[in-house]
Amino acid sequence: MKHLQHFQQQLDDLKLQGQYRHFKSGVSSAPLIQFNGTTMLNLSSNDYLGLAADQALREEFFDLTPMHERQMSASSSRLLTGNFPAYERLEASMSQAFGRAVLLFNSGYHMNIGILPALVDSKTMIVADKLVHASIIDGIRLSTANYVRYRHNDLAHLQQLLTKYQADDKIERIMVVTESIFSMDGDETDLRALVALKQQFDKVLLYVDEAHAIGVRGQHGLGCAEQYQVLAEIDLLVGTFGKALASVGGYLVCDPVIREYLINHMRPLIFSTAQPPICMAWTDFIFQKMQSLQQERQQLASLALEAKQQIESLGYRCPSSSQIVPVIMGEAAQTVAAAEYMQQQGFYILPLRPPTVPQNTSRLRLCLNQHVTPTQLQQCLNVLREWSR
Repeated sequence: MKHLQHFQQQLDDLKLQGQYRHFKSGVSSAPLIQFNGTTMLNLSSNDYLGLAADQALREEFFDLTPMHERQMSASSSRLLTGNFPAYERLEASMSQAFGRAVLLFNSGYHMNIGILPALVDSKTMIVADKLVHASIIDGIRLSTANYVRYRHNDLAHLQQLLTKYQADDKIERIMVVTESIFSMDGDETDLRALVALKQQFDKVLLYVDEAHAIGVRGQHGLGCAEQYQVLAEIDLLVGTFGKALASVGGYLVCDPVIREYLINHMRPLIFSTAQPPICMAWTDFIFQKMQSLQQERQQLASLALEAKQQIESLGYRCPSSSQIVPVIMGEAAQTVAAAEYMQQQGFYILPLRPPTVPQNTSRLRLCLNQHVTPTQLQQCLNVLREWSR
């Protein structure tokens, strides 16, 4: 009972700070959802292209997939009996699109906590952007490497650090780690400039997470690396299927030597049961569809730009250059109240508070998707304007 009292006090403190979290019933990735007895426009899903909510796509997939291929469990790691044909087909499809080897993982979190500890050692220095995802931070902490963080998207600061560690004879490799589109601010790294900087230092390997860019950027939806024509220059290009690609899992695009090394050294890959084969078959189906959706990508970009401009006109800071559009309010309780007001008016928008974001940067986060119309977006922004008066 004493121990339970300790944990209950921690929960009570979170409630007082406006940082308490709980699961919500009845929500989904559907364009319209029912929550607290109200029908709301879903502006919190990462289904950026609307593919997860597309019932016709699921029907087409199951029509094309014979019953003997609808396997719901791998029942093993891939290194035992879990390397089903669906895995190899998906890796082959992606390898053809990206032009390099591809390796699949159970999730983006598995990916980021496994790759870095497998590849780095005590002679490696990890240099990571200040705002990288929690899974990357956990991967860094699980490794034996030393690490330092550079100021967010500050390539001048990064250059200073690289110059320092390049000259250090005790360091054999430098792993620069960043995201292309950042999940909290919706802003992005200047990948062309980052690649140009990397090429000045022969110790540097570049690790870029495209979780929020795959599907929505590039002529074929392959991410910011495709958009800025630097696919071949990024040593470790990772991403997830659980957002625009409407599925589950993660992937790495890399040299075949790195792929083979990870198969032999990456603990979350070696010691986890593989994803259900039907999920990999679905991902392959979606990956093929996604590559042709250039018009949808352009429409999403236009919608996001309109949202950013109007949010800034209301006096809020909005650093976004993507479909993730934050309304940075600052104080947590005010942000929670604003989210509740938006929900009462029919817009399912959630507050992001510390520790998810830094202190005094609590924000609403609009995750735009293909099902949101310009009219619906305008209605949402009108409600935000009413709240702001």
